[in-house]
Amino acid sequence: MLRLVSRHSRACLMLGLAAGLLLPALAGAMAPWLPFMVAGLLCITALRIGHRAARGAVRDLTWGLGAVVVLQMAVPLACVTVLSFAGLADTPAALALVLATAAPAISGSTNLALLLGLDAGRMMQIMVLGTAAFPLTVLPVLIAMPQIGAFPQVAASAALMLAVIMTATAVGFFLREKLFPEPTPAQISTLDGASVLAFSVIVIGLMAPLNAAIHTTPEQVLLWTLLAFAISYGLQLATLLVLRRTRLHPVAGPLAIGAGNRNIALFLVALPPETLGPILIFIGCWQLPMYLTPVLLPDLYQKALSND
Repeated sequence: MLRLVSRHSRACLMLGLAAGLLLPALAGAMAPWLPFMVAGLLCITALRIGHRAARGAVRDLTWGLGAVVVLQMAVPLACVTVLSFAGLADTPAALALVLATAAPAISGSTNLALLLGLDAGRMMQIMVLGTAAFPLTVLPVLIAMPQIGAFPQVAASAALMLAVIMTATAVGFFLREKLFPEPTPAQISTLDGASVLAFSVIVIGLMAPLNAAIHTTPEQVLLWTLLAFAISYGLQLATLLVLRRTRLHPVAGPLAIGAGNRNIALFLVALPPETLGPILIFIGCWQLPMYLTPVLLPDLYQKALSND
């Protein structure tokens, strides 16, 4: 069954998105479990990658670490600076923008790379490095945001993120070593299917706030959706345009996916509900451009990365 899911990953992503929108009772029932589901998805991702591939990603620091620092720290800090000068830093939209740009690439980014015909290995490196560095890169961003709170609260949030990431990753690596030390192509397909399935299921719970808001404040949903598409697709387009003529051209595609498809759900395991409350609708809307990236943007990637 999981190999079948792997072969039809695009359809599974669309089914998960549709279920989140069309089954509000199911989405509401899953919402309280989202922090645990986020940790589970990290564990499944580590199981799919394995510690050997992760070590390879960490060793390749010549371009990966610099890219992570730019995408996860420099970009959100630049956003904070601009928003502060504009007097908008304490608005919900500002919080949504900064958290979305501070998060690492989503765990399903390797699946998106495969669907777009890009180098999934390079995508895996970006995702592994970004997730590992996240507790450190996010610290200055959280300190700079007025909505987050005092430094002790920021430090506690970063420590909790680090604990969740390390625990989930360690469990995944342990299971990989015990169950699939040298996976066959069929087993890799099975693990890919498990990753796609988890990625498709978690979106159902993430859509719960969006379901409620559609019936009460549809105009807010529309505005949050437009912001989500503008951030996600704007970052992907900008990354492709900046890197397509540089020496980083071979990794421009994976970096663009990592730039515009961020795991904002990681903040659900660390930041208090009262901090995230104003942007819960955005978190639901944020799933739309990400899950639709392999459907709406293949031509963009093909044209931007061609040698013409």
